[in-house]
Amino acid sequence: MIKIEKEKVLPFSLTAFVILADQIIKAVIVKIKPEPGLIKDVFNNDFFRIWHVRNKAIAFSLGENLPEALRPVMFIVVPLLVLAFLVWYYFKSDEFTPIQRWAAAGIIGGGLGNIIDRIFRPDGVVDFISIKLYGLLGMSYWPTFNIADSSVVVCCILLLVTMFFTPSKKDDK
Repeated sequence: MIKIEKEKVLPFSLTAFVILADQIIKAVIVKIKPEPGLIKDVFNNDFFRIWHVRNKAIAFSLGENLPEALRPVMFIVVPLLVLAFLVWYYFKSDEFTPIQRWAAAGIIGGGLGNIIDRIFRPDGVVDFISIKLYGLLGMSYWPTFNIADSSVVVCCILLLVTMFFTPSKKDDK
């Protein structure tokens, strides 16, 4: 049986925060500019722009050429199964450090934020943050992203870094 402890539940406040912030900001973006397009060049130099974009695929528009019938499975069902496994493992395992628990909670929040869009926004996930790269990595702009994407990426990096640089509990014995 899975034992639920306060230190395991508290990081899910980050999950809730990421989902709420992501969905509220996306709703504001759609309210300000219902059709995709530029909303604001924040510094008036094209470096940071708020740009309403719809993405019917996943990160970097991967899977945009998949048949329409396969998209719900690949973009909703599979990610939900992955997140469900992560939640199950999160509560089952005592291997996570406190920071890894917060990172996992951020990944779950970001994943759910985009899944909500895929279910309730038929035009695609709302992306809105556009950063100019000035040709770095061969791109003028980084692909437009949102709060949920940011949470997944930052928390994945944090989780991976801590996994590589944190001694396991088995090493302590």
